[in-house]
Amino acid sequence: MKTIKCIIVDDEPLAISLLENYIQEIPFLELVFSSENPIEALAYIQNHECDLVFLDIQMPELTGINFMKILGNRVKYILTTAYSEYALEGYEHHIVDYLLKPISLERFRKSAVKAQERFSLGKQALEYFFVKSSGKQHRISFEDILYIESIRDYVNIKTADEEFIVLDTLKSMEQQLPESSFVRIHKSFIVNLNQIKNIGTKKIIIAPDHEIPIGENYKMSFLSRLK
Repeated sequence: MKTIKCIIVDDEPLAISLLENYIQEIPFLELVFSSENPIEALAYIQNHECDLVFLDIQMPELTGINFMKILGNRVKYILTTAYSEYALEGYEHHIVDYLLKPISLERFRKSAVKAQERFSLGKQALEYFFVKSSGKQHRISFEDILYIESIRDYVNIKTADEEFIVLDTLKSMEQQLPESSFVRIHKSFIVNLNQIKNIGTKKIIIAPDHEIPIGENYKMSFLSRLK
């Protein structure tokens, strides 16, 4: 059973304590971080592995909605709040579930199982994902992606007709893409194996004529994938 690494973000210490106790009751959940400060939580996620965020909506430093707008689909979310009127806006960000306070252990357990099912579907079962670029959510089919390039704190998702500049990392992209079709061949590039036109000793050509370098540290794993 895959362990889901999760964090708690809530400005109420008692709410954090309750969720921490609930997480201990769920064998496939692993609490890796909790904080009353959403800014601190953002910094943690930027530098550590995390799958799921139990996220309060009403917080003084940064609302849960804005928190999700910043992170996008880098992680999945279960919203925890006393205000039901935020449910609809929350679901626009593709959350796993919405827990209305006060939260019972039984309700929490159902939400955790829903998250497990979402993760167990895996990347292979999906045909697309959503990314935020230029202030809009874009649905991108995996088969349409030619390659993804890292540009400092952003990535450029290149298709045959468009490109999408997204605040994200290549590591996060790797976790969202189907392993059967995508491989990292350079510290700055992930390519779609189905879009490779030809392969040289130091570079590949992605259809129609995009040259992508092969990094020395990635060459062996890339060639083994081709076999």
